[in-house]
Amino acid sequence: MTINCKGNLIDLSSPKVMGILNITPDSFYDGGKYKNELEILTQTEKMLHEGATFIDVGAYSSRPGAAHISEKEELSRILPVIDLLVKNFPEIILSVDTFRSEIAQKTIENGAAMINDISGGKMDENMFQTVADLQVPYILMHMLGTPQNMQQNPVYEDVTIDVITFFSKQIYKLHQLKVNDIIIDVGFGFGKTVKDNYALLSNLSLFKQLDVPILTGISRKSMLYKPLEITAKEALNATTVANTIALLNGASILRVHDVKEAVEAIKIVKLLKES
Repeated sequence: MTINCKGNLIDLSSPKVMGILNITPDSFYDGGKYKNELEILTQTEKMLHEGATFIDVGAYSSRPGAAHISEKEELSRILPVIDLLVKNFPEIILSVDTFRSEIAQKTIENGAAMINDISGGKMDENMFQTVADLQVPYILMHMLGTPQNMQQNPVYEDVTIDVITFFSKQIYKLHQLKVNDIIIDVGFGFGKTVKDNYALLSNLSLFKQLDVPILTGISRKSMLYKPLEITAKEALNATTVANTIALLNGASILRVHDVKEAVEAIKIVKLLKES
């Protein structure tokens, strides 16, 4: 199972790590941490050195209840960072965390390689056609509602069946448009209760029937730290446990704040599967 990133074929039969670079002031874990060029470059270099294959850059905070920002503001935040990273790390594979087709268009034109859409094409009707025109890998995530209201009262008949059904419909639309490289993300914490999140983690292997790579974005989320009565800052161990379960259940990409630990989890699971 491979994806094509700017002419480079990335083999996902061996799981890969996507490092998170939030340039938003209000993200749930590292908001406001990377404010200037030196901090951004230092963190990116650290993640690449530790083994990240992809770096995911986001300028729109999608934490529950986050403030909505304009397209103009999102673009003004993200384009200078894309330019900075491409200039300093010419081989970097950048994923852009956006649900807006115009942001997708402009960031790809400026050197990004893939699009990570939390809305799975639901918040911008032009996104699927844009991705098709750009011919870049597309991360299709499931979210109930919007970041502003998704956690108010999420209800499913059966969360696993409902999310698989959503993916089936969206993947069909993307295939009709000749989008080749689709990755799915069940959207832990995006319009789900704690119980929903654990049902999806437990049933993650069922999503392999969709025959596309699975990305897991579970790093330091409240589904981990709230039941343990700790903070996001204290949730690295819980993240590693959850990532290990995800790998055993078929995850191909781990989207994380802590690259070194995710790479170690992949190595241990690989040894387990080879034994």
